[in-house]
Amino acid sequence: MHAAGALVWRVVGRRLEVLLIHRPRYDDWSWPKGKLDSAMESLPMCAVREVQEETGIPVVLGLPLPTVNYRLASGQQKVCHYWAATPADVDGVDVPALNAREKIKPAPKHEVDEARWVEARKARKMLTRADDVEPLGALIDLWDDGLLRTWTLIVVRHGRARKRSAWPGGEETRPLTPVGQVQARALVPVLAAYGVHEVISSPWLRCRATMTPYSDACDTAVMSAPQLTEAAVKDRPAGARSLVSDLLGSPREATVVCTHRPVLPFVLEAVRARSPHRVSKRLPQVNPYLRTGEMLVVHMARREQRRARVVAVETYRPPS
Repeated sequence: MHAAGALVWRVVGRRLEVLLIHRPRYDDWSWPKGKLDSAMESLPMCAVREVQEETGIPVVLGLPLPTVNYRLASGQQKVCHYWAATPADVDGVDVPALNAREKIKPAPKHEVDEARWVEARKARKMLTRADDVEPLGALIDLWDDGLLRTWTLIVVRHGRARKRSAWPGGEETRPLTPVGQVQARALVPVLAAYGVHEVISSPWLRCRATMTPYSDACDTAVMSAPQLTEAAVKDRPAGARSLVSDLLGSPREATVVCTHRPVLPFVLEAVRARSPHRVSKRLPQVNPYLRTGEMLVVHMARREQRRARVVAVETYRPPS
């Protein structure tokens, strides 16, 4: 059984705080989490939904944290996936990604009767289950190392498109298939979970069509990047590398970039150039690098006076 949740954090003064929930049925303190709602729900979607249900706070996912495994009384193994997360609507700032999420009903009081901000090291003593300390320890270590504040770049390969041999028009007009259109719609809640604010795409139709459902849901524009087309990367691959390197190089709102399979090696070169070995070996290594409709989530951080670097990566192909 798989579940997902988050360690929601904030800074008050110089103090790191995390958000705990109390469940009256078990009389315990734990992290907001829960089971996937359906076969169509991805782990990131589940995490943000469960946090909002149980705390009332919409959040944006950041770094993945260690998973927690334990056996239920029934004998079934439960695997809980966690992320660091921050409240989405701090200081009343509009977050377009929230418009792309379905309405979330609060959990009833008999399930969760309190959500409490607690200083991170005090939370260690409040947690009822010893296993829940593992992701907290990782969160505190990231904070101590200056790597907890991150920004996110998501690289998406466009959804399934009509075959080249079956399309009489030019490459720039080759459309998505019905399956590709479903894949494009399935991306929406996952991109929303990471709070994607800026949408950048190859101007060719199959990429723009992959991003359109999300941009429509957020009421935001799709910005064209001609250097991300297959033709451009044949003539000047440095253009795609440079664009991605710039996006990775300094803090920004969460951004998604949609491109083509032949462009991915050059995108990955830019990511790899900022990755330590432990992260680099987790990057896609062989063609096709990403399947149609699949995403690579790149988490960036920068210590003071240091070069920005990749601190974690994830890959997802949303259920469709």
